[in-house]
Amino acid sequence: MTSAAFAVVLLTGGTVACGEGAASGSASASEGSPAVTPVQAVAKAVAGSERITSLRYRVTGAVPEWGRLRAEASMLTAPKTMGMTLTAARRYDGGQLELRFVDGSLYVHGEAVDTEFLKNASWFSADRAVWGGASYDNNSYGLLPRQLEGSPIVQSAMLTASKDVRRIGTETIEGVPTTHYRGTVTSDGIHAARDAATDEAARERQIGSLDQFYAMRLEDTLTMDLWVGDDNRTKRFRMRSDTYASKGGTVDQPLEIIDGEPLDMTVTFLDVNEPVTVEAPPADDTADLGELADELGTA
Repeated sequence: MTSAAFAVVLLTGGTVACGEGAASGSASASEGSPAVTPVQAVAKAVAGSERITSLRYRVTGAVPEWGRLRAEASMLTAPKTMGMTLTAARRYDGGQLELRFVDGSLYVHGEAVDTEFLKNASWFSADRAVWGGASYDNNSYGLLPRQLEGSPIVQSAMLTASKDVRRIGTETIEGVPTTHYRGTVTSDGIHAARDAATDEAARERQIGSLDQFYAMRLEDTLTMDLWVGDDNRTKRFRMRSDTYASKGGTVDQPLEIIDGEPLDMTVTFLDVNEPVTVEAPPADDTADLGELADELGTA
C-alpha cells in the first residue's frame, strides 16, 4: 500500500492560519533560590519523566513543511498507545485530523478526511502503524510530522546532554510554578553523554535522545528550554533549531542535502499518570485503507 491511497481520502492544499506560537508562560511573582544546580535539576526532572505511565500533552509552534500547528494528545507508555487531534496550517486545508494508534493500527477521522470514499464510515484504518518507538520503527504513513512521531517523554530528556545548562528564572505554566532552564544540545554532546553514562538507564536515555536528534533532522545545535515544577517534574519543553532536508535520490537526480526550515516546537505536559483511554473506533464505523487501495488501484 502506498501513500496514494491517503491522498485520496485526505483533503490537501490551502493555507489556513491556525495554531498558536510557542509561548513560554507568564512570569512568576517570586524568584526563589534554587536548591540544586541546573544540571542536577534537569537530571531529576528527566529521571522523574521515566516513571510516567500516561500523559496528556499539547504541542504548538512551527514545524518544517507543516507550518504552524497545534495538537492535543493523550498517550500510554505500555503498550504504546496514543490519540491526537492535529491542525496544521499547510496540510489538509487547515482542517482538523484525529489520529489514534491502538494495538499496532492507525485510525484516522476528522474534517481533513474526505468521507466520500469511506462508504458511510467515519474512520479509516491502516496496518501496521507504530508511534513513539525508535525512528526506524515509527510509521504514521506520513500523516504526522516526524517531530510528533517521537515520544515527548524521550524528547524532554535531550537537555541532559547539554554542557551549558543554566537557570533562566521562574515562571508559571498552566497554573504551576516552575523553574526555567535553557541549554544547547549537539549530536556530539549526546554521543559524549552516552559514552560517559555510568548506568544502563542513563545510557539508554542518551541513545533515545540521539535517535530523536537525527530523526528530526536537526542541524548542528538545538536550543532547548525546560520548565520544571516544584515536584521535580517536567511541565514544558521547547526545541528550536535549523534543520536540513533532502531532495533528489533518483537515477536522474542524485540525493542532495539542503537547508530546511526552522523548527520551533513547544510541548506542555498537562496531566501526568492520570487515567487515559484511547480506544479503536467501532469496526462497523471504520473503512480499511488497504481494501480501499485495492479498489482504487493504488496499492
